[in-house]
Amino acid sequence: MVELADHDRAFWDDGEWVSWDEINQQIEYKEWRAKYPNADISLVPIFESLLSTACSYNAHTGQHLQVYGDIGELYGAITHGIRLNRNYAQGSDGRLDNDLIEIKTITPFKRTDTVEINMARNFSKVLIVRINDEFDISGKLIDRKSLPKAKGKIRVSWSEVSGHSII
Repeated sequence: MVELADHDRAFWDDGEWVSWDEINQQIEYKEWRAKYPNADISLVPIFESLLSTACSYNAHTGQHLQVYGDIGELYGAITHGIRLNRNYAQGSDGRLDNDLIEIKTITPFKRTDTVEINMARNFSKVLIVRINDEFDISGKLIDRKSLPKAKGKIRVSWSEVSGHSII
């Protein structure tokens, strides 16, 4: 409840007190909706906090937390609207409409811009998420049919794929 005496943090509008925190939260939600139109908005602060924490930990210790796979999956959920499967579910990482999605993340400490994809897994698209050493994040969603035909594992380079880029 807003204290009525604290006019610096709230104002009276249409018969009720409205806090500046509420206004700022609404503005932030509108900005997120514009930036991530397919997102479950409740995931955005978790994603941003996790990415920020990984960045801060690296800046402080020079080491990396083991969270980049989760960050990549959350990125897919908020940028594309991928509905993620439960942790450790067999098969793909999530679903987008009728497509099964495999999500692969290139971490900031990785020396190459490649991912390994197991073609024996059940998926129709792969989202490759890249987190660079400045913790900028982007992704490319690729149809399975545009990948090389193989029965086992293949290596795919970020620079070689011409998927749909997301910022």
